[in-house]
Parts: sequence; structure tokens; C-alpha cells
Amino acid sequence: MKKSVQATIAMAICCAALLPGCRKDENPAETPAIYKIGISIPSADHGWTGGVVYHANQVKKEIEDANPDIRVIVSTAATSGEQVDRVENLLVQNIEALVILPSEPAPLTGVCKKAVDAGVKLIVVDRNLAEPVQDLAVVGDNPGFGRAAAEVIAKELGGEGEIVIMEGVQCDVNTQRVKAFEEVMAQYPGIKIIDKGSSDWSTEKGLSLMENFLQKHPKIDAVWTGDDDVSIGALKAYEESKRSDVKVLIGGGGSKEIVKRIMDKDPLVHITVTYPPEMIAVAAREAVGIVRGGAIEQSTIIVPAEVVDASNAEQHYHPGSAY
Repeated sequence: MKKSVQATIAMAICCAALLPGCRKDENPAETPAIYKIGISIPSADHGWTGGVVYHANQVKKEIEDANPDIRVIVSTAATSGEQVDRVENLLVQNIEALVILPSEPAPLTGVCKKAVDAGVKLIVVDRNLAEPVQDLAVVGDNPGFGRAAAEVIAKELGGEGEIVIMEGVQCDVNTQRVKAFEEVMAQYPGIKIIDKGSSDWSTEKGLSLMENFLQKHPKIDAVWTGDDDVSIGALKAYEESKRSDVKVLIGGGGSKEIVKRIMDKDPLVHITVTYPPEMIAVAAREAVGIVRGGAIEQSTIIVPAEVVDASNAEQHYHPGSAY
């Protein structure tokens, strides 16, 4: 009986000693706030999206290292349906901000509206949703991208020639690029657009589309692929054809493979136009300020396009990167 009483007293003393510690842990004022930022992006299904995934993971580390109270959750998805499911999962984790590059605008709009209705700050990257429900958009300079490529081709051809266009996925990004490109070309009556088709920004489709163009047209002076991954496929088809009529082929995105060709003074590929996948990192950094209560001072941030040629190619060549 004596031992039992002693044990009870000892247990009571231990519990009393632990109580202050318990109260301290449960006091919200003394516990650091944890903010969560979700990043939803397509899987690395080709070079540019590979670059997006790379930079998303890089900025996650950067933000978390600099901000112990912020957690960044990177989520990738292979299809639009899967991306919707992944965003739903992020919402269940009580994120304060969602940075999303929608694989397709229409299918992702509903779940993005759901996020906004739940009080989540929404930053859309690269392409618009079907409805402008976002708090902020971070986009590439798509009209500038198209204009830059057109101006280079017009200069390279001396204002005379026959060209073909490879369009991308049918969305506002592609529309803005192609419209700007054609507006520039309209200023050069000696240049004729003899054909165009969709490559869906795919290397394989770029190859088959170029094969089709080569079969249909005995003479092509220039090719605008609009995407460096598409350029890889188009170049393969052209090289296999043994033809020598194309004077210049321009893509876009600034992939390391194309930049390396420029550095190596490739006679056909000596220029590209940037469309930096780093824009996902720009958006994530903006989200940090937003979740801390910072004001959103502008509705859109435009990441500019830049022409890459022999004079600056080394500045754009990052052999250790994914793109």
C-alpha cells in the first residue's frame, strides 16, 4: 500500500512538471505560423515542361531555405484530369496560395474557381484560364515572342521568300504568338506563308509535319517551328531529306540543345527566341509575399522574350539544367 501511494505521488509530480511545457506548445502565439504554397504543373512530357519542373523544385528549395515558416508543395500531373485531382489534394492540405500552370485552360477553370472561393490566392502561369478568376498572372511575352521570330526571318531572307509555320497547342498562347508573327510578315509583301499546321509543341509531330511540308513544297526558304522541341523533330526530317533549300529555321524557348547548336555555328540554326520556364519561379516568389499579406500591385507580370544568337548564346547555355 505504501509503495502504491508513493508511486501515485511521483506520477503527480511528473505530470505537474510537464504541464507548463504542454501549455507552451499549445499556445498559438508562441508557435510559428506555417504557410503552405501549392505549385501545380504538368509533368515533364517534353523539354520546356521539363524546365518548368526543374525550376519549380529549385524555387521550392530556395523559398523553404529562406523562410522556415513556409512550406512549398510541388505537384505534377500527366493529364488535365489528373491535374484537377492533384489540385483538389492541395486544397485538402489547406494551402494559402496556388501557383498553377494549367495543362489545358478549360478543364482546370472549375477547380481554380473552387480554390478562390475557399480563400486561396491564385496565381496562373503561362496561359489563361477559361475565366479570369486569378489574383495574378505571370506570363511570357507571347506577342513579343512571335514578333521577334518574324523579324529575324524577314531579315535573314532579305524580305523575299516562302515560309511555313508550325503552330502549337490551340490556346491563347499559340494565338497570340501566331497573330503577332503574321502581323509582322504582312509588312513584307515579298514573303509568302505557303503552309501551316499544328505540331502541338511535340518533337514527334514536328518531325511528321516537316516531312509533310517537304513532300508538298519543292522550295521552302524558312521554317518557324515556334518551339525548340519541335525544331529538333523538324531538323531531323529536313536532314534526312538531303535538301538544302531552307535558309533558316527558328523555334523558341531557349533549350540547351538548340543554344548549343547556335554556339557551334550551325548553318541552319543560328537564332532562337527565349520563353523562360523560370516564370514558374517568378510566380512562386510572388506567392511568398502574397501569403504574408503583401498587396498585389499588378494583375499581370510579363516575362520578356529575348533573341538568342551567337553574340549571347553562352549566357543562355546551362548544361546542368533540365532544359
